[in-house]
Amino acid sequence: MSKPVLRGLVIAAFFALTAFALVPTFVPRPAFIPGFAPPPDMWPRTVSLIGIALGLLALCLALTRPAAEEEPVETDGSSPWRMGLRFAGLVGVFGLFLAMIPSLGFLLSTMALTLVVVLMTGERDHKLWIFLLSFVGPGLLLLFFTYSLGTQFPKGALTKPFGF
Repeated sequence: MSKPVLRGLVIAAFFALTAFALVPTFVPRPAFIPGFAPPPDMWPRTVSLIGIALGLLALCLALTRPAAEEEPVETDGSSPWRMGLRFAGLVGVFGLFLAMIPSLGFLLSTMALTLVVVLMTGERDHKLWIFLLSFVGPGLLLLFFTYSLGTQFPKGALTKPFGF
């Protein structure tokens, strides 16, 4: 199996898992939705379905086009074992993010996830950008989706008294 075929399969499988397992489990859908407000699962489901479509498109293109000569990937010189450990760390951090949502809520969990992922890339020189991306970015996205689109995000047990 070539890399482009595997890439398309992995992308489609990841978004299928998100759309059909994670969204129905973790995004509650109320029995009554007032007015023209979208249901809370509309955006996660929309993004997941678009991801499935893009993964299947990548798979179709990989199967119908002749395989191009792939250039070697530039790395920081780490061994494959170390790169595998980094990937396992990212998967672990994402699992921790999912575990933190019930207690800390979406906003604080997303801030922590973004900060850790940015720091795991090795980027530490641009402290202002790290701060803005990790703390201000999730806050602005939450404000936009909450007030402009009426989308609700999970509030954690520890942060519910504070309103986020």
